Amino acid sequence: MKTVVFMGTPSFAVPILNGINDSDEYQIKAVVTQPDRPFGRKRVLKPSPVKEAALELGIEVLQPEKISGSEEMTKIIEIAPDYIITAAFGQFLPEKLLNAAKIAAVNVHGSLLPKYRGGAPVQYSLINGDKETGISIMYMVKKMDAGDVLSQQPLKIESDDDTQSLFDKLSIIGKDLLLETLPKVANDSITPVPQNEDEVVFSPNITREQQELDFNKSAFLVDRKVRALRPSPNAFAILNGVRTKFWETKPTDEKTDLQPGSVVEKTKKTLKIACGNQSVLEILELQPSGKPKQEINAFLNGAGQSIKQGDMVITNANK
Repeated sequence: MKTVVFMGTPSFAVPILNGINDSDEYQIKAVVTQPDRPFGRKRVLKPSPVKEAALELGIEVLQPEKISGSEEMTKIIEIAPDYIITAAFGQFLPEKLLNAAKIAAVNVHGSLLPKYRGGAPVQYSLINGDKETGISIMYMVKKMDAGDVLSQQPLKIESDDDTQSLFDKLSIIGKDLLLETLPKVANDSITPVPQNEDEVVFSPNITREQQELDFNKSAFLVDRKVRALRPSPNAFAILNGVRTKFWETKPTDEKTDLQPGSVVEKTKKTLKIACGNQSVLEILELQPSGKPKQEINAFLNGAGQSIKQGDMVITNANK
């Protein structure tokens, strides 16, 4: 039985943790995750999904604020596991720690590397209008997501996918692909593939500024950004003078000569807004600042009553 130290933080990593634990081939000696963080308006400390899962499984949990030079790192080195396995852990690992793995230190990454190295690969695949995403199993090195790739599996992005649905699908693919790949690593029957540095694309964490929607882009890409930032941190725009989160939108087949940000159609139950390339976006669910999330008919029968067809209702947050 091979020993494992597992490192991960969000819900994406939980099925992978459970898959390793359920296998008779592996024993998880410790789980490493981020410290509990304040959550919600009351800022109550909340454990990561991986910590919650590990505690349910009765596995020791380590939570270093910074892994490099920590007591927790020393403990992992003393454990000297066969594998160190990471899945969206959220910190760089020092070479000294990576070298503590007797067989290999491997990472389960949510993209088809070398495309989308970094912390938000799934979000960028949606924002950029990609047709597919996928999972890469790779060796870990000191440089971010730059290790040789051991295996990959693509996943088609459906028109109704958002970041959560893709995470849910990718986590299962990641679990299965990891369990298929690890034995090949152990018996040296797999050929690692170096990443082509000329094809590298980065996907850094989403900034607050990136959350704003740009209606000068096509309705397809505006909708993709809404999906990319759902369920968190949410895309927003200044709609009729109010900062408004957009929860659900839908590109239409219509064309318009109106300027992007203008109302193409407004009824008691419908709001359509012009986007770039003469495209039209239907708004289905939104959330004005300080208000609950609401379907479009509720908004139009309330705060949106003053909106009229032809009005320029989208303005830039910095103006």
